[in-house]
Amino acid sequence: MVHINELKKLMCVLVVILLALTVCLWRETRRSYYIPFKTESNDLQIHGTLEKWNPLKSQSPFPEAGSELGQISKTWLGDQSKLKGNTSGTTEKSRKAANFVKVWDKDSSSRNLIPRLQKVRKSYLSMNKYNVTYKGKRNAAKLSPEKLLCQLRDRVNVTMIQGSDDPFDTSEWHQYLPGKNLNETVGHLGRCAVVSSAGSLKSSHLGQEIDSHDAVLRFNKAPIKGFEEDVGEKTTVRLVNSQWYRKPDYNFFESYKAYRSIHPEQPFYILNPKMQWQLWDILQENSPEYIQPNPPSSGMLGIILMMTLCDEVHVYEYLPSKRQTDICHYYQKFHDRACTMGAYHPLLFEKNLVKHLNQGTDEDIFTSGKVTLPGFRNVRC
Repeated sequence: MVHINELKKLMCVLVVILLALTVCLWRETRRSYYIPFKTESNDLQIHGTLEKWNPLKSQSPFPEAGSELGQISKTWLGDQSKLKGNTSGTTEKSRKAANFVKVWDKDSSSRNLIPRLQKVRKSYLSMNKYNVTYKGKRNAAKLSPEKLLCQLRDRVNVTMIQGSDDPFDTSEWHQYLPGKNLNETVGHLGRCAVVSSAGSLKSSHLGQEIDSHDAVLRFNKAPIKGFEEDVGEKTTVRLVNSQWYRKPDYNFFESYKAYRSIHPEQPFYILNPKMQWQLWDILQENSPEYIQPNPPSSGMLGIILMMTLCDEVHVYEYLPSKRQTDICHYYQKFHDRACTMGAYHPLLFEKNLVKHLNQGTDEDIFTSGKVTLPGFRNVRC
């Protein structure tokens, strides 16, 4: 009889545990829906997904959908059968739903960083390796996108090293530096794509869209072969980053000469180093916090370069999409949050600026990681 009572108690405990697990699972499932904002055959397609990132509500650069997200998803799931054959109001509902996606917050701050990256940022601030001094003003009230575009166009001088520039004004260098400037080489460009190397490009299926652009910029050694479906095949410009000026991190000059000797047909340019510090000044001027006194990332430099050359620029996975991951590059398996949030480079503040300038939609960022920016030749100041 004693054994039977103990068995009954055990069964009751198991039933309670099972019930609690069921409730928790139901809540998580309810939380996990997102809306991909596309209609097919007049049906609003609703999908479920496991959250790949779950940032804190008060500190995330990806603002939470809000407490209503679960209720919105439940309501729309319940109404899906009513949407068939009735398209009135569907577009408006889809537009309103776009307000509930998680995208980069243009007001993100260093408080969004994990403790390790906060320490790294403070270390770089105190180190000040390049002896950077800032004497400019601070824009307490954020500039409008239009005024900020004018700042970038007028104050960031995107030029390449020429034979008349010190220390290249010697006969030795004349055989290495391209004879034409970059604008002459690429000509007038219309729609351009800037393709980051982010891990979130994996399984994006963006290759065809990327290749549809008139010109495509890629970074460093990011490969194409084997990844064509996600990143495309076309490459017009490849930007290779190196801190070479005055105190090179490695023997840049000899590497440049060797490359030009092997590939004399390739117009291999050197970006004038003044450009990156002019850009840094604007980043600091428009950031309420002190940013790392290090050069902007190659991603940010590439964006400004293509805005100088093109009528319109689409930037892919610089601001992370729904595929956001801590994997640094689509062609590697190395994980580090710094690749998205920044450590050495003031990447967090660069992304705030890009999000502020975006002329596309949050839906574009969420689904494709795509930001739309105007070319500087179309900016009216």
